[in-house]
Amino acid sequence: MSTLPQHPPEGTGPVRPSAAVARVARSLASAGVGSARVEAELLAAYVLGVPRGRLALADDLNGDQLVRLDELTRRRAAREPLQHLTGRAGFRHLELSVGPGVFVPRPETELLAGWGVEQAKGLPDPLVVDLCSGSGAIALAVAQELPAARVVAVERSPAALTWLRRNAAERAAAGDRPIEVVEADVTAPDLLAELVGRVDVLLCNPPYVPDDVVVPPEVAGHDPAEAVFGGADGLVVIRPVVARAAVLLRPGGVLGVEHDDTHGVAVPGLLAEDGGFTAVAEHPDLTGRPRFATASRRADGQRA
Repeated sequence: MSTLPQHPPEGTGPVRPSAAVARVARSLASAGVGSARVEAELLAAYVLGVPRGRLALADDLNGDQLVRLDELTRRRAAREPLQHLTGRAGFRHLELSVGPGVFVPRPETELLAGWGVEQAKGLPDPLVVDLCSGSGAIALAVAQELPAARVVAVERSPAALTWLRRNAAERAAAGDRPIEVVEADVTAPDLLAELVGRVDVLLCNPPYVPDDVVVPPEVAGHDPAEAVFGGADGLVVIRPVVARAAVLLRPGGVLGVEHDDTHGVAVPGLLAEDGGFTAVAEHPDLTGRPRFATASRRADGQRA
């Protein structure tokens, strides 16, 4: 049983951030939260309204702030996602708004987004499509890093679309090139019919966890199931995405699709079997596990 931090009784005075962080970290570690120290610092910085890197220079926490920190610690110890508590998630050079109803973007997906940026870099007015966009993390990262790109983000979930549109508006207000948000099912056979044969880069982080896999409590209790699970084998969305990508991409255009770490053979196999792609490759995540597959549309625009 975890011991949650208790703020000092009235009259004992403020508490230094370092002391508050130490006891929050102990509580989170006892609850089985990974990276407890880092998360404790992020929670304390959030309560104090300072960047984590400035925490050591911050003022002491007063009584009201300690009460708030205690409550956030209790919720995090109960495995509510840190990003839901702060309302923000970092992704490459962005801070995105997230919360109930939308999948929280993960660090491994930054690699797919970065790959997409590199593929589109140098192209004149590239057209980039982000399928299963969720919070808009990939689409908005591309739009920020490639101001010349036209970026189209596709999402079907009404709840996720609310967050996607909010993030798109925030980034446009910050000066990034606005993205185009399309409400659609990525498995629809006529998806983005107006863009057939025109897309330069197509990126997708679909639901891909096999249905029988046990996921962490932060995922099971808070991420939308439709954004996590991809059928019995985890490929129920990836299969139609691969097929439609072969139609949407221009000759020489490229596809990158994230997948489960058990799909290091299966997804490249789907790309090879389609017949519309060349240069099929597999890429590892930050821990060295298979994480996303890439391919190029055949230069003749045909299927082998």
